[in-house]
Amino acid sequence: MTATPERIVDIAIGFMGAKQLDAAARIGLFKALADGPKTVGELAADTQHAERQVRTLADAMNSLGLLGRADGAYSLEADAEKYLSGGGEIDLTPFIAFLGDISYRQWLGYGDTVDTDEAGSLDLDAAGWEFFLDGVMTYNALHAEQFGEAFDFSAYRNGLDFGGLAAGFSIAAMRQNPELSTRFVYAPDMAGGIAEAAAAAGLADRVTVEEGATEQAEPGGDHDLVLLTHVLHRFDEAQNRAILTASRGAAADGATLMLLDFFLDRDSAQRSIDALHAGEYFNIDGTVVYPIEQVEAWLADTGWKIDRLVALPGSPRVLVATAV
Repeated sequence: MTATPERIVDIAIGFMGAKQLDAAARIGLFKALADGPKTVGELAADTQHAERQVRTLADAMNSLGLLGRADGAYSLEADAEKYLSGGGEIDLTPFIAFLGDISYRQWLGYGDTVDTDEAGSLDLDAAGWEFFLDGVMTYNALHAEQFGEAFDFSAYRNGLDFGGLAAGFSIAAMRQNPELSTRFVYAPDMAGGIAEAAAAAGLADRVTVEEGATEQAEPGGDHDLVLLTHVLHRFDEAQNRAILTASRGAAADGATLMLLDFFLDRDSAQRSIDALHAGEYFNIDGTVVYPIEQVEAWLADTGWKIDRLVALPGSPRVLVATAV
């Protein structure tokens, strides 16, 4: 195959498209198209921005596949309609805003992270942390949606959601299976909203909530489903071994573990979203995306047999294992 510079240039200028997506979402370009195709003039009037800038953004979003363009008018493609126009259950605009503001500014110091191998840290005021959490939890909601669509939960009755950040994963499972109840064992700073989320989903009678430090808790029990969602990257190796051991101690023989996180691959081609998040996580706060073979070794040593690895679109992957 003849070598060309196209791939290198596309990667190098990728931040431009990301910043244009951020701007397009921020000014309401996608929401302005929710009712149907519009011209540049109509979009400029709806977003109250200059036609030149609106044309640039609309053309950029067309080039990236998020907008259609025909007869001088722009329209939403299916993914933009579902996740950016405000018409779907999840609007990713807060997540994009987080990336465009907090994450992007943090990446400006990524060279120092690479050169020193020192973890990044965020210096935010109260409003900044609220903005941060809004973006992160929006992204979590997408993960939970994709998680619920990827698996059949009809066989389970007694779930343990251990050490996670949000109730959405178990809520997706319980919505699918009216006979499934879930016991949440979360760190004190993450347990507060679980009961409210369950009540809002009409599932309060099928949920219990307990508090405990994830790296030290031993939930016990005889659960047939154990969820560890966005847990491993937040802890070191010794802590993760303890968490997986405690998870096995809370699982019945033959129970299913669903471990959701990003992983670094050992195969010839790395899944890009995982490697990008390896940089993001360490650069943001020093958390670690682990090599998958390391995680598999932890599972084998703590009483779990790996069954399969399931990729979720635009989201992490799920290592599925069985208690042995």
